[in-house]
Amino acid sequence: MLTLVTIPCLSDNYAFLLHDEASGETALIDAPEAAPIIAELRAREWSLSQIWLTHHHWDHVEGVGDLVKATGAKLVGAAADVHRLPKLDRTYADGDSFQFAGHDVHVMDVSGHTIGHIAFHVPDAGTVFTGDSLMALGCGRLFEGAPDQMWNSLTRLSALPSDTLICSGHEYTASNAAFATTIESNNKALKKRIDDITDLRAAGQPTVPSRLSDELETNPFLRAHLPEVKAALHMNAARDVEVFAEIRRRKDSF
Repeated sequence: MLTLVTIPCLSDNYAFLLHDEASGETALIDAPEAAPIIAELRAREWSLSQIWLTHHHWDHVEGVGDLVKATGAKLVGAAADVHRLPKLDRTYADGDSFQFAGHDVHVMDVSGHTIGHIAFHVPDAGTVFTGDSLMALGCGRLFEGAPDQMWNSLTRLSALPSDTLICSGHEYTASNAAFATTIESNNKALKKRIDDITDLRAAGQPTVPSRLSDELETNPFLRAHLPEVKAALHMNAARDVEVFAEIRRRKDSF
């Protein structure tokens, strides 16, 4: 049995613990800061064995040094990003797989936010750790990549089983939802989701992880191929990636 724990970090980041009950092994996905992660490990009496890094941005790796010092955990990351990540113990590329406590972990290149950004798909947990690629009701800003790269990444993530949990890196959901209504103001699933988000945040609860099925129904960045979205943007004849690029452009100035 695998247990997933979401840990708020910094002002709006998330880290995740994935714990295997049988072996006692625990993996951390991204390390924005050490203190809340160490506190969670101690509270649960778990030992950290691995740290998986999605990309090099400081708010995903800042806690690595203190965590490795405190736990001796081994670092896992992208071979393509090795030159700007903390010193890695194991590197992987798109299509590679590795084992965590007897469970397959599939590595996906999801470049766009950065080049060399990876996601970790764990089928036995029904979970994919997407960092700042696919996010709850959004996607990461294109700091390094081009629209076609991010669209390809999102398309691949969209093809995972619809009940997959999307473990993304930030609590941006409410602001992403406000933007999504400018694209699809009549989307009934989006309206319901906004009510759910409002209730969760009022209760001090995270909106992450989210379910892929919900993203497919409400996330405008996953819906750029749909006729109704193209029509709403007056881009009926445009290619899917052109529609995605226009949605991203609008979000950047929202």
